Amino acid sequence: MTRNQTFFLNIGWRTLLKDMGIRPEHVLRRAGLPEDTLSRVGDGLSTEAYFRFWRSLEAEAGHPLFPLKIVESVSTELFDPPLFAALCSANLLQAVQRLAKYKQLMAPMSLEVAVGSHGEMTISPRWLFAQHDVPHSLLVAELAFFIRLARLATREPVNALALTLPELPPTPHLRHVEAFFGGTITQGHPGITFSSTDAMRPFLTVNEGMWRVFEPELRRRLSELDATATTGERVQAVLLELIPGNAASIDAVAVRLGMSRRTLQRRLEEEGESFRALINSIREKLARHYLQNSALSGSEIAFLLGFEDPNSFYRAFHEWTGQTPDSARQAHLFPAS
Repeated sequence: MTRNQTFFLNIGWRTLLKDMGIRPEHVLRRAGLPEDTLSRVGDGLSTEAYFRFWRSLEAEAGHPLFPLKIVESVSTELFDPPLFAALCSANLLQAVQRLAKYKQLMAPMSLEVAVGSHGEMTISPRWLFAQHDVPHSLLVAELAFFIRLARLATREPVNALALTLPELPPTPHLRHVEAFFGGTITQGHPGITFSSTDAMRPFLTVNEGMWRVFEPELRRRLSELDATATTGERVQAVLLELIPGNAASIDAVAVRLGMSRRTLQRRLEEEGESFRALINSIREKLARHYLQNSALSGSEIAFLLGFEDPNSFYRAFHEWTGQTPDSARQAHLFPAS
C-alpha cells in the first residue's frame, strides 16, 4: 500500500531548538526551506527536504553528539502527538506498536518490530522513499528516542540489549554514544533491541483516557491513508490493528473506515474481495509471524488471533497452509537443505 509521501515538522521542534540554543530560522534558511515550515499547514515536506533539514541542523549544531542532546531534551512537557500517544501506553511493546502505526500515517518512515524467541524486541526504522544517504545522526536520534521513551515512562535506567548502525560514530565519540545506549554498537542495518523484561516493563505514564483523545484522529487519518489504495488494502490495514485485540468484526472495520457495513461489503465485492477471505489472510500472516519470530505457544497465538479456542486455530491454520502450527514452526527452524 502506498504511504503518505509528505509530512509536517511538529511545532515541538521550536522548543527543542530553543533548548539547544539553535535558531530555527538559521536551520531553515540553510536547508532552503520556508521560514514558516515549523508551523505551516500547507504542503508537507518530502523525505529529501527532511534530510536537508536534518543536515542543516547538523551544521548549525556543529557537534557529532547533537542527536543525543536533542533526544535528551525530549520531556513530558513537550507537546508532541507521537510522544504522548506512546507515553499513554501500558509498556514499551505497546508504545512501539502505536508509534509504528503513527509513523506510517505521518512520515515517510516505517518501524519494523520483531519479537525473538526469548521475548526480546527489535525495532528497525525504514525510510519508505529513500534507499541511500540517510543522515547518520538521524538514525542515531531515531534509535535513541526509544531509550529516552522507555526511561521517561518507567523512570528506570533502561538500556539497549543490542544496537546496530550502518556506520560507527567517530572514534572520539563512540564511547559517549555507547554510554547513552548502555551497550556496544555493532555495524549492520539500523536497529535497537530491548530485553523482554524492558519491553514489558510497566509504564508509569499509562493513561488510556488520554489515548482515547488521540485515537479518533489517528483513525481518521488511517481512513484517508491513501486515496489510491483499494478498499481491500484499507481493510487489511485496519485488521492488522483490530485482530490482536479480538475486535475484528466487519462492523468495527466499517466504523474505522467511515462507511456503512453495506457500503463496505459492496466495495469489496466490486474488487472481487470478501471480508472473510481478507481476515483469514491477515490471520495467516500474523500466525506465521508469531510462529517464526516468537516462542508463543499455539494457545497464546490462538488468543492473539481472536479464536475462541486453540483447536479452532489449529483447524484453520491447517486449512490455510496444509500444515499444523508446530510443523510450520519446525520447518522455519530447520529448513530443508
